[in-house]
Amino acid sequence: MNKFLLTAFALILPTSTLAAPATFIASEAPLATTSAPGNSYIGGSSVVVTAPTMGDLVVTGGSIVSAGTVEEDATLIGGSVDVRAPISGDLRTAGGNIIIDDTVAGDLVVAGYRVDDNARASGSVFIVGANVSITAGAAGPVIVYANNVYLDGEFSGDVKVVAGGVVRLGSSAVVRGKFSYESPEPARIAETAVLKGPVEYTNATYLPDASTSRSLAVLSVAVFLFVRILGALILAGLLAGLFPRLAEAVVLRATTRRTRSVLLTTLLGFAAIVATPILLVLLALTFVGIGLAVLLAIAYALLVFLAFMYAGILLGALFVRRFWGRETILWHDGVLGMLALSLVALLPVVGWIVVFAFAAFCAGVLLALFFSAAFPGDSEEEDL
Repeated sequence: MNKFLLTAFALILPTSTLAAPATFIASEAPLATTSAPGNSYIGGSSVVVTAPTMGDLVVTGGSIVSAGTVEEDATLIGGSVDVRAPISGDLRTAGGNIIIDDTVAGDLVVAGYRVDDNARASGSVFIVGANVSITAGAAGPVIVYANNVYLDGEFSGDVKVVAGGVVRLGSSAVVRGKFSYESPEPARIAETAVLKGPVEYTNATYLPDASTSRSLAVLSVAVFLFVRILGALILAGLLAGLFPRLAEAVVLRATTRRTRSVLLTTLLGFAAIVATPILLVLLALTFVGIGLAVLLAIAYALLVFLAFMYAGILLGALFVRRFWGRETILWHDGVLGMLALSLVALLPVVGWIVVFAFAAFCAGVLLALFFSAAFPGDSEEEDL
C-alpha cells in the first residue's frame, strides 16, 4: 500500500519537484521527527510533523499537526489542522477545524468550517469558513467570507468581511486601512477598538421583510393552486379519454334516473366517504383486522380519488350536453369539467359543499357499478 502511494505521488508531481531532494511518507499514522533536506510529502490518517522542513511541506490526512518549522510553503489538507510552528512561506490549508498558533511569513489561504487564526500573517489573508476568528491581526489585506466573524489585533491593511451572521471587533482591534463589511446587522465593535480608516457597511439581510414575505406567501399559494389544478385537469382528461364507457355510465346515472334515485346514490357515496375512516380505525385496533384495514384503506383512497376525478368529468359532460347537445364524452370534456369544478372549489364554504356533493354522488355511482360488476344479476342494469 505504501509503495502504491509513493508511486502515485511521483506521478502527479511536476518534474522540477522530483529533481530536488524530497521526502515521501505514506502510512497509517506517520510521525515525522527527522529533518527533511528538501520538500516533504506526507499522507496518512493521523499525521504529526515535529521536524523542520527545509523546502515545501505538503500533508493530507484526517488529523494534521504541524509542529516543525517550514522554510518554504506549506499545504495542509485534512479533517483537522493544527499549525504550531512558524512557516516562512505561504500557508494554504483546508479542513473542518483549523487552528493556526504560529506566524506565517507569506500569504494565508484557509477554507474550513471553524477557523481560529491566533498568529499574525505577514502577507495577505483570505479565509472562507462558517465561524472565523482572527485574534492577532494581519500585516496585509484581509478578506473573510463566513457566517460569524471575530476580529482582534492590529490589521495594517484593508479588511473586507462578508458575513451571514454577526461581525465582532475585540477590545484590542486596530484597523489602519479601510474596514468594509457586509452583514445583516451592524458590527458589534468594542469601545476600545480603533478604526483609523474609513468604514463602509452594507446591510445584507438574508430574511425578507413583512411585505416581501406576504408577496412570497401569495405567490407560493398561487403556484400551489396552479400545479394542483393543472394536475387535476391532466388526470381528468386521461380518465375521460381512456375509460369513456365508465364516464358515460356515471353521466347516464345522473341524467336518466329519478331525483329520488340520485339522492339515494349521493347518500350512499356520502356514507362510504364518512363512515369508512371510522371502520378503518376499529379494524386497526384488532390484530386480525390490521391486514384488512390496510387493504380497505387502499380501496378507500382509490374510491375517493376516482370520485373527485369523475365529479369533474360529470360536470363537464353536463355542460356539453346542455350547451352543445353532444352525448359522447371526449377527453377535453373532463378537462373542462375539472377546470370548472376547481374554480367552484375556490368559493368559500359553498364551493366545497358543491364539490363534495358531486364527489359523493360519483362515489355512490362507482360503488353501485362495482357491485353490479362483481355480483351480476338478471335484474341489474348493465351500465358498462
